[in-house]
Amino acid sequence: MAIIDLIQWTDERPDELVHRVPERGSGEFVLGSQLVVRENQSAVFVRDGRALDVFEPGRHTLSTNNIPLLVELMGIPFGGDSPFTAEVFFASLREFTDLKWGTVQPLTYRDSELGLVRLRAHGTYSIRITDPQLFITYIVGTQSGYSVGDIEGFLRSIVINQFNALLGDMHTSILDLPGLTLNLANAARLSLAGDFERLGLKLMTFQLTAVTPPEEVQKRIDERSGMAAIGDMATYTQFQTAQAMRDAAQNPGGGGAAGIGVGLGAGAAMGQAMANAMPGFGTSGHQQAAPTTPCPKCNAQVALGAKFCSNCGASLLSACAECGTPNSANAKFCEECGNALAQPTGS
Repeated sequence: MAIIDLIQWTDERPDELVHRVPERGSGEFVLGSQLVVRENQSAVFVRDGRALDVFEPGRHTLSTNNIPLLVELMGIPFGGDSPFTAEVFFASLREFTDLKWGTVQPLTYRDSELGLVRLRAHGTYSIRITDPQLFITYIVGTQSGYSVGDIEGFLRSIVINQFNALLGDMHTSILDLPGLTLNLANAARLSLAGDFERLGLKLMTFQLTAVTPPEEVQKRIDERSGMAAIGDMATYTQFQTAQAMRDAAQNPGGGGAAGIGVGLGAGAAMGQAMANAMPGFGTSGHQQAAPTTPCPKCNAQVALGAKFCSNCGASLLSACAECGTPNSANAKFCEECGNALAQPTGS
């Protein structure tokens, strides 16, 4: 086994949380070896699965002063050059962003307006290692490397369980949830902090992207909002009828025939109402007969108030001898002065 006199981790992958040197088995080190820890890294010496000495960013020369726990465990004599075996785990301390979380199965939510509703929720979060020794001891173990994908499923289950509990404590409607998204996300981040710290992690950010009901519930919500936009149902029905008649007229073929029938039925009802409201029409919609009077000369029926007979052309007016006011031919007294009128002789 070769002696490792320069210990460092340079090829850090974007998703790699922890990297082990060497990747297999234990490494041979000696006092005086150089340990290089880069920014946003931390190095932990491990022996027999136990995390011992921790190094922060910088260049370190291994000595009995900076690896006291390892020296004590190995029994290395002061100043000795004999190799000792150990593993070095480099932990990335940068923030890992855009981790996804989401409900695999719908959550049952007691909505204040809609009753029991199944909801799905999803979002993102970010984490950072804050206690490398704790994280390596209880999570990484002896693995050669550890990435975000190795722990993401476990963290997702923690997030969903806590979010489920938070959602259950809310007594409101899903119609109000969009306005509560930020508050709900902040509450989730605070409530999850302890679960992440127990693993040596810190939950840096937590985002709630959306909380959505099933498609059938969404349709009912759309219908409800549509009805609210309609307002007066009677007015909307009249509008729909007029639209149907117009569309049927523009599309006489195919489905337009059915539309025409609907339009005609509605039109007939509207026409009936209009006919009943117009003067000269009865409740049946037929025009009533105008009042008539017989012609004094030919006895034909002529419209009341006519000046001449439409049958014989005789004048239907009789001038009052007293005041000269024209009166109808059948009048017995003058409408102006009350003077008796001479009656015409019939033919």
